Amino acid sequence: SRNYCVTTQFSFQENEIKLLSAEIERLKNFGCLGVSPSLEGLRDENAKLKYRLNFLKKSLQEERSKSTKSMININSCLQEIFGAAIQAAYPDLENPPLVVTPSQQPKFGDYQCNSAMGISQILLKTREQKVSPREIAERIVKNIPANECIEKVEIAGPGFINVHLRKDFVSKQLSSLLINGVQPPAIGKRKKVVVDFSSPNIAKEMHVGHLRSTIIGESMCRLFEFVGYDVLRLNHLGDWGTQFGMLIAHLQDKFPDYLSVSPPIGDLQAFYKESKQRFDTEEEFKKRAYQCVVLLQSKNPDFIKAWNLICDVSRREFQKIYNCLDITIIERGESFYHEMMKDIVKEFEDKGFVQVDDGRKVVFVPGFPVPLTIMKSDGGYTYDTSDLAALKHRLCEEKGDILIYVVDSGQSVHLQTVFAAGQMIGWYDPKVTRVAHAAFGVVLGEDKKKFKTRSGDTVRLIDLLEEGLKRAMDKLKDKERDKVVLTPEELKAAQTSVAFGCIKYADLSHNRLNDYVFSFDKMLDDRGNTAAYLLYAFTRIRAIARLANIDEQMLRKAAREEVLVLDHEKEWKLGKCILRFPEILQKILEDLLLHTLCDYLYELATTFTEFYDSCYCVEKDRQTGQIVKVNMWRLLLCEATATVMAKGFDILGIKPVQRM
Repeated sequence: SRNYCVTTQFSFQENEIKLLSAEIERLKNFGCLGVSPSLEGLRDENAKLKYRLNFLKKSLQEERSKSTKSMININSCLQEIFGAAIQAAYPDLENPPLVVTPSQQPKFGDYQCNSAMGISQILLKTREQKVSPREIAERIVKNIPANECIEKVEIAGPGFINVHLRKDFVSKQLSSLLINGVQPPAIGKRKKVVVDFSSPNIAKEMHVGHLRSTIIGESMCRLFEFVGYDVLRLNHLGDWGTQFGMLIAHLQDKFPDYLSVSPPIGDLQAFYKESKQRFDTEEEFKKRAYQCVVLLQSKNPDFIKAWNLICDVSRREFQKIYNCLDITIIERGESFYHEMMKDIVKEFEDKGFVQVDDGRKVVFVPGFPVPLTIMKSDGGYTYDTSDLAALKHRLCEEKGDILIYVVDSGQSVHLQTVFAAGQMIGWYDPKVTRVAHAAFGVVLGEDKKKFKTRSGDTVRLIDLLEEGLKRAMDKLKDKERDKVVLTPEELKAAQTSVAFGCIKYADLSHNRLNDYVFSFDKMLDDRGNTAAYLLYAFTRIRAIARLANIDEQMLRKAAREEVLVLDHEKEWKLGKCILRFPEILQKILEDLLLHTLCDYLYELATTFTEFYDSCYCVEKDRQTGQIVKVNMWRLLLCEATATVMAKGFDILGIKPVQRM
């Protein structure tokens, strides 16, 4: 075992292997040897034991291999160490506070354990014992178990425990990162995660309001996938409902031969507006639209074909956006759940949760003032019904352990009511299954009002992306990157990287719960916490080894052979910052706030700049410019920084380039 954090990780399997081995020896003494190639053919007790033994050995080997490669979450390790120390110091204390955080200033060490103050309060309240936090801290320190990561601890002030990490421990973890690459931290059992995001409406163009759900949802999926979860990415399209009646009726009038000749619907948004205007002003058209809805819902083949034609036009437009933003998603719209809605209504009726209100069937959920309408007075279903059907399918058919809905804050009460209804009827237990609404605020213009065009229309997402491409190219040309620095292919790659990277990062770098101001000028600025700054920083870091004529093979060899010296304070600061990556990811897995990763990448880039300004990686002759010395351990720190940044970019959906 590499350190205290994993000493008990494999004890169960190891004990069972010992017991099985002993049992096999006992059977061997009785001459009971048996060999069989498959489980079905294992006929005697000895062979079964041997099969189980081999299975356990292989399983243990795989787990050990996985654990050896996993990046260690230093904060979690320290929490385990201090948790054990507190348990030993105060064995009768139930759920004592465990607070371990990175230190803000070097003079206070590398991490701090601030549990003593909380324990002091608990002892006073529950036992009427007045014990000073400093005395508690001393008792905790005395009980710290042997471990590989702590160099020393100091008690400061009223009872803060300052923790200093061992340099050889940090150096070893950095070497492991360089040899194995950025591996996910060990997070326990593999889980199934269902993420509902993007979700535009058929026959309407994606607008800036869909930007946040699409970008945030994609990034969350990438994070869950990186840590090894099984992720189902769902696009809950608005592809069913009464609006399709008017669209099909208008299609029949405008393209009467649509069944034999594919209608050339170029602008679906305009087509939608035309049909809506007719629906609002022509009574006869309105009646026919309702008839079309009935025929569509009864699965009339001609009307299903019309519906598919309209959906296909939208799908093609949506896919253009998804291709630009590198989004992977499976379509599973409201129509997918249509056949399940009847059973949903029946289930709520059978369990006595349905009330009839003015012909409607409604469900009141305790703690929520507005009921869910699961059937309209005309027998039709609602969004409430389809959302309940989707929730049940994801829980009971997809067997989701974690369900994430990336939907705007305006839907918060509705979604919480749906989730509570699912609990009420017994579909899931929140202690076992996590169902969360990852809410987000709106995109504002620079006037701090909802982001719209000058004419007051909603900004089309495709227009926004094209404007981003144009502005990114202008920025690159302003810096004369097109003249001597980059080839035409490299320039195009840099344009795409900067344009889409900046749009994504501007969104993800803000707390998703808040509204944010969309500004091309700010997001394309290569100073401050922007994608432009980070992408430039990344290409500069990658260029250091290249300019020193050190290739990847040489770096890999050095990673296995060199000891990373961390004697300079800036080397030490950078090394610790690099290794905080797993704890950043762990925090986001808990609170789903991706701006934490953006803040970390910016901190990593600025910490690297401090290191690079103070520590020579490549030393040159001042007269000739010839390379005199290459400090390989420092180049390895450059490589470790770039490797972590690249993985961070990947989770955020940003594509860096080697030359910019």
